[in-house]
Amino acid sequence: MKRLLIAGLIAVCTAPAMAEDQAVTYPFEGSFDDATFAVESAIVGRGLVIDYVSHTGAMLNRTGADVGSDVEIFAQADIFLFCSASLSRTVMEANPMNIAHCPYGIFVADQAGEILIGYREYPEGEMQQVETLLKEIVEEALE
Repeated sequence: MKRLLIAGLIAVCTAPAMAEDQAVTYPFEGSFDDATFAVESAIVGRGLVIDYVSHTGAMLNRTGADVGSDVEIFAQADIFLFCSASLSRTVMEANPMNIAHCPYGIFVADQAGEILIGYREYPEGEMQQVETLLKEIVEEALE
């Protein structure tokens, strides 16, 4: 029982470090609004349609007190969700369970005055094509 408790504590304590390794982030020189405009423009400029913008930072700030927290995680944070019909077809023809990764997202976050643009990492294999697309979009937004 003691070993299970210790193993559980280790798992809980290391979970945040693992989560950090699941995202690729780039610093953005400019304001949050400039970063969101740059990301939106880079996505739309490729002929892709943004399905939804999740205002995650606003939700976290709005609900903090409701869940007993006064910690500001992000001053602002938005996630742009979109798909590429051709790329999605390619990766899902290779493995239909790649549906779990769609839609794709790029986030912009203001964390303590540092503006970050990023995306989640995807598994090796055909999903690396999606990660390449996300990297190209972010690099364009950073220009």
